[in-house]
Amino acid sequence: MGKDKKRVGILTAGGDCPGINAAIRGVGKTAIVKYGMEIVGISNGFSGLVDMDVNLMEEKALSGIITVGGTILGTSRLKPFKRSAGEEDADMPKIIKENYEKLGLDAIVCIGGNGTQKTANLLSKEGLNVVGIPKTIDNDVWGTDVTFGFDSAVGIATDAIDRLHTTANSHKRVMVIELMGHHTGWISLYSGIAAGGDVILLPELEYDLDHVAECLMARNRVGKPYSIVVVAEGIEHPKKKSAASYIGKKIQKMTGLETRETILGYIQRGGSPSAQDRILATRYGAHAADLIHRGEFGTMVSIKNDTITSVPLEEVGGKLRLVNPDHYLIQQGRSMGVCFGT
Repeated sequence: MGKDKKRVGILTAGGDCPGINAAIRGVGKTAIVKYGMEIVGISNGFSGLVDMDVNLMEEKALSGIITVGGTILGTSRLKPFKRSAGEEDADMPKIIKENYEKLGLDAIVCIGGNGTQKTANLLSKEGLNVVGIPKTIDNDVWGTDVTFGFDSAVGIATDAIDRLHTTANSHKRVMVIELMGHHTGWISLYSGIAAGGDVILLPELEYDLDHVAECLMARNRVGKPYSIVVVAEGIEHPKKKSAASYIGKKIQKMTGLETRETILGYIQRGGSPSAQDRILATRYGAHAADLIHRGEFGTMVSIKNDTITSVPLEEVGGKLRLVNPDHYLIQQGRSMGVCFGT
């Protein structure tokens, strides 16, 4: 089993995003080349630990993956501490702990978002040596300034809004585009500002549709015949409708302006990672290997003021990193006439 070497497992859980493979590469290459560790790839998130779906990964398996989107290990949304129907008799945390020992693992790196980091903390409390790496396009993991995947998603969303400008102008329409972000508005704020959105609605800010309608009518009155409305999926709206459908239909009814809706959806999570995400994921992965070498477990890699550091996993779970209503981009947008709903 080569127990003169540390054996490290890596898994990716939750939603996919650009940059995961760069993080896997960062962990693996640093662990193997710098510290002489062994790397065990765990397939399909925490399911792989339950089912023993694992493979020893040599350094050559990590070559050429930094440009690739998604995750070479696969992912799932299995939450081992939350039992679903039909799993009443399955003690998955116990199975995971037993398999961790059978595999001779000295540590596990859990790459994922809020749910993954919460599970990582619970496994840490069960006695496993765990290091977390934050990833999500939503940029909502508490304890770090930014998650990888976010920059790529903003680039994709910005490109989509850019394209909507041309068709909106051609038809003199209001274009409503709904972007991902779960309960936060990071993607909508950044891509909305980057692509010149006229109205930006975020979950963190209350909005008044009367005010939104007046903003759009005022643009029309001064000879601005089209408008772009950027809507975060997590804004307050009837759950039987999408946010874009709800806002779009309300706008057309209240203003009489021809309005169309677009939901960008999973396109934001796909494709090759941006250069910035590749670099951030690589830094995160390398630091995770450093933490394992130093025996600093029960932690999540983070970045603060462009400095790589770590925070205790127990401080991360159950929290969201929300957009501050006084965020400088909101202030800048307001000063240029962007409507945020109030």
